[in-house]
Amino acid sequence: MAGPHLLSFGGKSPSVDPSAFVAPGAQLIGDVAIGPDASIWYNCVLRGDVNRIRVGARTNIQDGSVIHVDSPKPGRQDGHPTNIGSDVLIGHLAMVHGCILHDRAFVGLGSIVMDGCEIEGDAMLAAGAMLTPGKRIASGQLWAGRPAKYVRDLSQEELEAQRAGVAHYVQLARAHAEALRSA
Repeated sequence: MAGPHLLSFGGKSPSVDPSAFVAPGAQLIGDVAIGPDASIWYNCVLRGDVNRIRVGARTNIQDGSVIHVDSPKPGRQDGHPTNIGSDVLIGHLAMVHGCILHDRAFVGLGSIVMDGCEIEGDAMLAAGAMLTPGKRIASGQLWAGRPAKYVRDLSQEELEAQRAGVAHYVQLARAHAEALRSA
């Protein structure tokens, strides 16, 4: 089975910590850095061609998700890079574009996070939601809908489940890496 595809672009090459798992079929392009014990799952695309993408430790980006950036332009000298902190959960088929996901943020499956958005730590964007440009989800909040709006505060049990999900994906990534080495 072929491994992930790492492509240099514009003089920048993807950087992957040796402890990270990048699944076969994943595409990492340009200025992309993946932190320790992070996992980039099957058929994800992280395209740092016109700006940078940073993914922190133990973060997982689940199957089929697309991570991109916004290029610099007049009035917005830096554009919108995508900065994803540590211990972040990003569900299957999410679209994350030119935004900041702080440590312990949660992006539900099939959701969209647009340019200039921020999701603080211990905050959640529900499955299928769309966070429109420039919105910020405060710590402890759940937002849902298209466009996403505040729904309620998260319970302590929900926050603990998010942390358990991070640990689960670190272990699952190790098991997948081992299965691929044995194939």
